[in-house]
Amino acid sequence: MPNGSLEKYIFSQEESIPLSIEKIFKISLGVARGIEYLHQGCDMQILHFDIKPHNILLDENFIPKVSDFGLAKLYPANDSIVSLTAARETLQYIAPELFYKNIGRVYYKVDVYSFGMLLLEMASRRKNMNSFANHSSQFYFPTWVYGQFSEGNDIEIEDATEEEKKIVKKMIRVTLWCIQMKPSDCPSMNKVVEMLEGEVECLQMPSKPFLSSSPTRPTEDVGDNLNSTSSSFQSSESSQSTKL
Repeated sequence: MPNGSLEKYIFSQEESIPLSIEKIFKISLGVARGIEYLHQGCDMQILHFDIKPHNILLDENFIPKVSDFGLAKLYPANDSIVSLTAARETLQYIAPELFYKNIGRVYYKVDVYSFGMLLLEMASRRKNMNSFANHSSQFYFPTWVYGQFSEGNDIEIEDATEEEKKIVKKMIRVTLWCIQMKPSDCPSMNKVVEMLEGEVECLQMPSKPFLSSSPTRPTEDVGDNLNSTSSSFQSSESSQSTKL
């Protein structure tokens, strides 16, 4: 994998080969398809448990490969809830249910949550947690992004074309679906791939993905019932423009 890991292209300001937004998007779609295969394309369900930029390797054509299966576990393909005795993922990408006292019952969507956090870092080219942020509201970047989107504000990207802005908007909206607090509200990876391949206008704005307290463990999986109807997000001429 001669181009190394993804993290040096989305966090470093001195990369030798700057990646375009289109290239970043293609990498994100490749990663999503890879995780989808692990979850649903094998005889056994493979949960990675450590999806993060460092574990995405790039070949000579910048085609991504999910790597480092040191924390991965195998489960029957039809299991939606799996057993786990300890949280082991990298903190900033870890799914909320791994923090809760009922940690012995974990949804397979832990990888979906981690992918969402990765996707936001790819879209914004910055870490989701930044103790040096200019404003305290930007310390945890997903919260700030959701606030901007819910208020109808545009996310301005310097020197980006309209098509590139649409790509970033789609990546961020898919992120907000992936990082819902309740696993039942998160899409499965095949739905994530479908959303990434679709048009941003067809993506509804999800509910606020952050809760002040631990949610009740859901009894059924409703994450795949996301409607592909027209988006509730409409940018207006009076929308405030906010820079990433």
